[in-house]
Amino acid sequence: MWLAFWVFIVNILKLSLRMLRRDWRSGELYALALALVVAVGGVTSVGFFIDRVGQVLSRQASQLLGADLVVASDHPLRTEFEAEARRRGLATATVMSFPSMVVGNRRSQLAEIKAVGPGYPLRGRLRIADVTQEAERAASGIPAPGTVWPEARLLNQLGLGAGGELELGQARLSVGAVLVHEPDRGGGLFSIAPRLLVNVADIPLTALEQPGSRIGYRLLLAGEAKAVSGYRAWAEKRVRRGERLEGVSDARPEIRAALERAGQFLGLAALSSVVLAAVAIVLAARRFLDRHLDGCAVMRCLGGTQSLIFRVYLYQFLTLGLTASLVGCLLGYGAQWVLADRLGALVAADLPLPSLLPVVQGVLTGMTTLLGFALPFLLRLKQVPTLRVLRRELGVPRQVSLASFAAGFAALSALLLWQAGELRLGLYVLAGLIAATAVAMLLALGLIRALAPLRRRVGAAWRFGLANIARRPGASAGQVVALGLGLMVLLLLTLVRGDLMASWQSTLPEHAPNRFVINIQPDQLQTLREFFADRQLPDAELFPMVRGRLTAINGRPVSAADYPDERAKRLVEREFNLSWASRPQSDNRIVAGRWWTTADHGKALLSVEQGIAQTLGLKIGDTLAYQVADAVFAARVVSLRKVDWDSFHVNFFVIAPPGLLENFPASWITSFYLPPGRESVLDEMVRAYPNLTVIDVAALMAQVRSIMERVAQAVEFVFLFTLGAGLMALYAAIAATREERIYEAAILRTLGASRRQLVLGQLAEFAGIGLLAGMTAALGANVLSYVLSVQLLHLPYTFNPWLWLAAVIGGGAGVAAAGWLGARGVLRHPPLETLRSLS
Repeated sequence: MWLAFWVFIVNILKLSLRMLRRDWRSGELYALALALVVAVGGVTSVGFFIDRVGQVLSRQASQLLGADLVVASDHPLRTEFEAEARRRGLATATVMSFPSMVVGNRRSQLAEIKAVGPGYPLRGRLRIADVTQEAERAASGIPAPGTVWPEARLLNQLGLGAGGELELGQARLSVGAVLVHEPDRGGGLFSIAPRLLVNVADIPLTALEQPGSRIGYRLLLAGEAKAVSGYRAWAEKRVRRGERLEGVSDARPEIRAALERAGQFLGLAALSSVVLAAVAIVLAARRFLDRHLDGCAVMRCLGGTQSLIFRVYLYQFLTLGLTASLVGCLLGYGAQWVLADRLGALVAADLPLPSLLPVVQGVLTGMTTLLGFALPFLLRLKQVPTLRVLRRELGVPRQVSLASFAAGFAALSALLLWQAGELRLGLYVLAGLIAATAVAMLLALGLIRALAPLRRRVGAAWRFGLANIARRPGASAGQVVALGLGLMVLLLLTLVRGDLMASWQSTLPEHAPNRFVINIQPDQLQTLREFFADRQLPDAELFPMVRGRLTAINGRPVSAADYPDERAKRLVEREFNLSWASRPQSDNRIVAGRWWTTADHGKALLSVEQGIAQTLGLKIGDTLAYQVADAVFAARVVSLRKVDWDSFHVNFFVIAPPGLLENFPASWITSFYLPPGRESVLDEMVRAYPNLTVIDVAALMAQVRSIMERVAQAVEFVFLFTLGAGLMALYAAIAATREERIYEAAILRTLGASRRQLVLGQLAEFAGIGLLAGMTAALGANVLSYVLSVQLLHLPYTFNPWLWLAAVIGGGAGVAAAGWLGARGVLRHPPLETLRSLS
């Protein structure tokens, strides 16, 4: 019995494969298969890349951490942490990191200083190279006291060679080797300056550890798993505000957070290609149904049961779907190298080969999409009556209702929610996608109706093309939406992004400050003012800065756990830069409450920036408690300020009246405009005041812009799959109307139309669809550009005519070319043969 069953199944499979081969040769399934390949390729390209980076974070976590456990803090750690680690037999190493100016060869350059103690790193290896040679090697230790290991780009920027010396603070140190790799460093996207590795024993000689210095402290620990676990349990009960534990499971939290967000966004972008592929599948499956009604009727006459017919076609689609999904996985594997090139700097490590998990995810995505939207048509095939062999009007399928695709819609929704990673974001994306599609559909239908009067005023070719668009308004609108959404996103990522950057730059004052100087000590204020005056620079406005941590609001202790918002959590955990002033700055505007008077000198009052007040839920009358060093003070909020951060002047979230904070340890900060060509002034400043840190705003913005460009290019690349899926939907729509087009061409040829007229008419139709898609994309991109500019970024909106030109011309030409490639075979059929087949 079992043997007979398996023989029966094998025979059905053979028949399915034979029919699949026949349908493939006839071009029946091209659109469906290509749509699946593109959709799965988009999804797996992101999946492969995220998998590779995830492997680095998981398998090499201890190396990325440089240890098995890290105690990190924004203030010097208590000695009990290291003492307890030694008592438990754990190896330890200390690390300090901070930005500072480095001087060498009479040049100055901002660098990321990393001071390490003996034993560093506890996991992984440092790699260095000789200054005169490119070959790298594993380091046997850390820089010896009095020597430093700079990165190659720092040496190049300072113009130093072998045996060179540089100044760090008040210390003069020699270059011992070139730093090539640190195991516990984040990728290049997180580096605002080149690295300089020094011995922690040299830090006291530099005199850079001053009040207000932005120094991060890390204690690295390594040992047996049981000892590390026990230490972590002990330390978790003793960490205070500003201190945290980082274990192997949460190594490189900034990379993990960036990777998670990048994965969510890129994954959701890739899923938009799956949505458009579903449209192509519906159109292709509908045509497949129409063309196989007669075959199913014959099979029924020869004894084929409904179950048999359904199985034959189901196995055929399963085979096709599996094959197309695997080809899509190969496409995704090749495409992920582009993402690795753009975003691989997230992790400063070699990316391993991906696992097979993205393949499984890609195949599931492809098969779920295929079956969810093709199954309703396959179910209709088994219902064809046998009498259709005699009366072909019988068995014509009714219009498939939207309810029939409930499984497909549910599958797509599940994919969106899964990729979003959180229910709220997934629902927002799903609602946004539905709303955008509905609005685009209504807009497309409106544009199609608006074209109707033009048919009487254009030539024969355009009249024919516009008539075809108007004859199938639903299908035409679907094609316009599919292509328009893809084009709109690409416009936003290219032209609109450039417009927003240009608009922001145009709002900056002509001589906006382009340099910040921090870590200024109180005894340097007068001489620094004289330095600016002697070199004919604008008088530097110096601002005091006290670093304090928010500990309570209205007497209630503050905890990051009290806030669901991630930004609020970070603000609560970090130290605030507090300041005092007798009057508000010109770019500050009081929006609630009052500023203080001379009578308020020394009173416990505060003015809070409006944005941070909203984030933390602060209001007028609230009492805030801050811890500064070992002291705590409390003060009442009496005003809220709106700050123009784009002015690039020094500004603070929290300001107090004079007389309240002067007794706390403070450093000073200033910003100023340095004209081009006067960079040598900075070198003089750093040599005269080695403890100062000069931040080049232009260089920092260039780094941020570089990061944005790389991310935008990665997103653009993923959205190319979306545009490809839109073209596949267009191809499927053309294929679905192929017989109708052949019949129309035969009638027109019989009535005297030339081949050239028919060709021009079809080109006009596809160009019209492309023009409509371009107009839809341009309108949507302009609306979103306005919302982003005026409502979110508060920038002046600038109309860009090139956006419309690029969208309309690009859409018209591109879709015309793609449509012609899909329909060029229509005119090859002789009219007489077509008409005879219908008689």
